[in-house]
Amino acid sequence: MKPARSSLKHETAHSALKLETYMKTSFIGIIPARYASTRFPAKPLAVLGGKTVIERVYRQVEGQMDDVVVATDDERIEQAVKAFGGKVVMTSTQHRSGTDRCYEALTKTAGKFDVVVNIQGDEPFIQHQQLQAIKECFNDKSVDIATLVKPFTVEDGFAALENANSPKVVVNKLMEALYFSRSIIPYTRGKEKGEEWLKGHTYYKHIGLYAYRADVLAEITRLPQSSLELAESLEQLRWLENGYKIKVGISEIETIGIDTPEDLARAEEFLKSHSLT
Repeated sequence: MKPARSSLKHETAHSALKLETYMKTSFIGIIPARYASTRFPAKPLAVLGGKTVIERVYRQVEGQMDDVVVATDDERIEQAVKAFGGKVVMTSTQHRSGTDRCYEALTKTAGKFDVVVNIQGDEPFIQHQQLQAIKECFNDKSVDIATLVKPFTVEDGFAALENANSPKVVVNKLMEALYFSRSIIPYTRGKEKGEEWLKGHTYYKHIGLYAYRADVLAEITRLPQSSLELAESLEQLRWLENGYKIKVGISEIETIGIDTPEDLARAEEFLKSHSLT
């Protein structure tokens, strides 16, 4: 049976309203980049395929937002960004997180933006589809904060699911985050730990890409650290504890972050094997 004409009109009008809302929303991409790093000092300035890591991140984001800026605490990174023609803002060395650095950069950036997208400065292969997915979360005006997840697969193996450095996310029916944990959540009762867990439930891996409405970003940077955040060392738990909703978008793309010199070597191989420049 065909839908009633009035129903089709309603659906068309609703879709048009969502598109109009999305088109009116302005986005700025902010890339926090610190020089100091315990595992990999000067990481943003490491050379990957003839370009610095920070330039590769910038180029991936450029054109996908209304504006893009690097937020750094080091003059060497500032000069490197200026050298390739990018925008950069100097920020405090005292920030506890990239979220705090993003907010300071926002206050120092010309223009008014509805949503701030926080792109990690060590993700040179961030994909346009991922940026689009997180932007689309804000088609819904009620969304405060958004992030991305990727489903774990059987092929990933149980060791990947167990990895405490890869936070897991539980979501509700509205694709809003209920909880983030370094532990495996949920626990699958009645089945032996291993492949059966991955076969019986869709587990989600958190991808560390965040976006916040500008007014919400101002609010969450003033919140004190929470007990759950301190326990898991995951700042997004502070936001959940304080009642903010985190919308979750799904990405099927595996990110390749650079945390160590070994990661950089693997990234070089990835560039070569995929004939990327």
